[in-house]
Amino acid sequence: MNTVAGEDLTVALSGELTDFGHRLVARVYFADTDFTGVVYHARYLEFLERGRSDFLRLAGVHHTELADGKHGEVLSWVVRRMEIDFRQPARVDDIVTVETRTEAISGARIQMAQRLLRGGNVLVEAKVEAAIIGASGRPRRFPKEWIAAFKPKGA
Repeated sequence: MNTVAGEDLTVALSGELTDFGHRLVARVYFADTDFTGVVYHARYLEFLERGRSDFLRLAGVHHTELADGKHGEVLSWVVRRMEIDFRQPARVDDIVTVETRTEAISGARIQMAQRLLRGGNVLVEAKVEAAIIGASGRPRRFPKEWIAAFKPKGA
């Protein structure tokens, strides 16, 4: 376990599972911004990716285990489709929250809704469709044991 002063850093870095899905808090760094001090549009995708990756991790699905073939074959996640709405800009040193929730799971696909917030203000909203593929690049069915892990607790 990675600890500092008794605190589990994995928990601190990975955010938390919530009744709706997952929440991750992050800071906007200078490297995330353009010359105006506003977050560069493509960097929002990285914040959203961190939210999805840590949601997977806390739900018990680890990228390293997928790559090692722990589930019977080498598997990986791919983003198949993304729809994103930029509402307000984030700026250097802002503390933002990435919220991720599952909307639907079918076959090899999962649809997720994500929001990036600063306080109570929604900065970005995204709809993401991801799929699981095998080493051949062909879709693989979403494992049944994962479905409960991704369903909202309140559902």
